[in-house]
Amino acid sequence: MSPVKTAVLYRMVMPGHVCPYGLKAMHLLKARGYVVEDHWLKTRAETDAFKAEHDVRTTPQAFIDGQRIGGYDDLRRHFGARVRDPKALTYTPVIAVFAVAALIALAASQAAFHTPLTAQAAEWFVAFSMSLLAMLKLRDVEAFSTMFLNYDLLARRWIPYGYVYPFAELTAGVLMAAGVLTGFAAPLGLFIGGVGAVSVFKAVYIDKRELKCACVGGDTNVPLGFVSLTENLLMVAMALWMLTRHHG
Repeated sequence: MSPVKTAVLYRMVMPGHVCPYGLKAMHLLKARGYVVEDHWLKTRAETDAFKAEHDVRTTPQAFIDGQRIGGYDDLRRHFGARVRDPKALTYTPVIAVFAVAALIALAASQAAFHTPLTAQAAEWFVAFSMSLLAMLKLRDVEAFSTMFLNYDLLARRWIPYGYVYPFAELTAGVLMAAGVLTGFAAPLGLFIGGVGAVSVFKAVYIDKRELKCACVGGDTNVPLGFVSLTENLLMVAMALWMLTRHHG
């Protein structure tokens, strides 16, 4: 019979605040088979006294076999789990947007045509992607416009373009999804996508600059590069396709 694994956890549990990382640490320890001796720090004074006693800056703090392991991230490292570096570059936000847009497009196609695989689904995928990306930019237009100025050629010449861009992208995406005002929506998408593609290509492949992309807003660590260029090229391709259909 294997011995019982025990751990001691100190975490903040106050009337107006329960530390979320304390809850995560508790869950992680229990998931790893530990019986947890759970100590609540119920006041700010108790918390400050605990930090001073153990010479730590944060809570929660976990102890295993009498050895201090640390907080939630330290626990994850102790168990061999990956801990994300908040400053590390990642494509995850863009991948999430494209994946969700694809699923919505397939679902809409299934609802409208009783099959998910249609040409309309492909059009909706691009239109929904544009709309979702615009939504993320609109969360903080100021932060987006600031990051956008690092590489967009038009925004550098005309500062207000950085503020206009998210609204233009949303307008083009929604109109393309609805299939209305194509004579306005397609040229709009072609313009912003074309300027964006040229700007990204110049910054990344000609100037060889290492920048963050503002495509999902101004507070993320998405690297400017192939994915950003693809986003703009998809917008251009969609606009050209709709113009061809509109005049066909």
